[in-house]
Amino acid sequence: MFDKICLVLVIIGALNWGLVGLFEFDLVAWAFGGATAIVSRIIYTVIALAGVWCISLLFRDRGASSRD
Repeated sequence: MFDKICLVLVIIGALNWGLVGLFEFDLVAWAFGGATAIVSRIIYTVIALAGVWCISLLFRDRGASSRD
């Protein structure tokens, strides 16, 4: 379950970066009061940690991940 939550957070982060790249629009910053607002920084950090966790998905045994 934790893997799936992390994967969803990484997807949200990827979509946000897509918006930044295509339209120069940061959804997280817009929704939470700017890129330097403490809530935005916490969200960026949680998404980054989820991305680091998802690196482990690349190196797991395929059979172990199918049981989740």
